[in-house]
Amino acid sequence: MGVRERKARDKQERERRIVDCARTIADSEGWAAVTTRRLANEIEYSPPVLYGHFPDGRDGIVSAVALVGFTDFTQVMREALDGAGIADRVGAFIEAYLAFAAENPATYEAMFSMRLGVQFAHDSTPAELREAFDVLVDAVGGGDHTGDAGTRAELLWSALHGMSVLTQGHRLSPGNRRRRVDALAGLFDPA
Repeated sequence: MGVRERKARDKQERERRIVDCARTIADSEGWAAVTTRRLANEIEYSPPVLYGHFPDGRDGIVSAVALVGFTDFTQVMREALDGAGIADRVGAFIEAYLAFAAENPATYEAMFSMRLGVQFAHDSTPAELREAFDVLVDAVGGGDHTGDAGTRAELLWSALHGMSVLTQGHRLSPGNRRRRVDALAGLFDPA
């Protein structure tokens, strides 16, 4: 193993530590507490080292957290779909989505509410975002991303995001959760 490979591994490890630290701070204290100075102190590197990995500073770190979140999200959603019967796929997806948002609030916020240095639905869209959208399309029955399935996936995503944010803000009746999930699943059942 050469020096170049070791340096590449060391760089990846530092980037992973920076992203993990940002997620930990954001989960416990919110995104306002995530600063490059704070991250540098936590992982015991100087701010220039962080900027060497993330030239966009905090925005680049938030984008990196979001990309990792999209990878995690895709895995969780695929597992939910794979474990569901044909008739229960949409409901299983909805449950998994809402659980992911509730269990990973800071990462979810980075993924879906904060400004990212990446574009959605564009030629330059990173693979992590494309794969996350693919699983949304699969949940509503698959098909062409730009046709009816893509539109249905966008609508399901919009409804789930609204439910997640409103639930997080304690704006929806907890006692009505099951009815909301069932009603939404009924609207998007591909059968």
